[in-house]
Amino acid sequence: MVTKNVVVLPFDEQWKQDFIMIKDELEPALGQLAMRIEHVGSTSVEGLSAKPIIDIDVVIKDYTVFEEVVSALETIGYQHEGDLGIAGREAFKYEGKGHLRKHHLYVCPEDSPELKRHIAFRDYLRTHSDAVWEYSRIKEEGAKLYPNDIDRYIEYKSPFIEKIYAEIEIYNSNL
Repeated sequence: MVTKNVVVLPFDEQWKQDFIMIKDELEPALGQLAMRIEHVGSTSVEGLSAKPIIDIDVVIKDYTVFEEVVSALETIGYQHEGDLGIAGREAFKYEGKGHLRKHHLYVCPEDSPELKRHIAFRDYLRTHSDAVWEYSRIKEEGAKLYPNDIDRYIEYKSPFIEKIYAEIEIYNSNL
């Protein structure tokens, strides 16, 4: 699902419940194939402004179960789209999920660098309120500057994201 218009809203408590509703639909289909289902992305961070789209990473042990995961997700209306150019993160699209908040669904093996980046970024923001405030401001500005250009919006906020990844890297190297 391609985002045409860039809409960034203040944090909404409902996003937590939206994630749970999607997770509750995924869990019975996936069963033991999923190690865990993670709410990632901006909607997973208390107080952070975000596009009102839930980002979800289904964590699997490794690619040996991936074809079973694809089949399980197909039974509930998801279709595999490939990695969309990002190794270690398989994307899924859907139709007929009007009862759920718009979401992006990814399946990642537990050793995926992309999964680790998602979790590290989320967890950093969850513990750094100053970064949440700054990132919210940047996202809101970006949405105003580029309301119809998702690529420019992403480009606008990229320096902040890279700064946070650098801080995470420094922190991890000091452990």
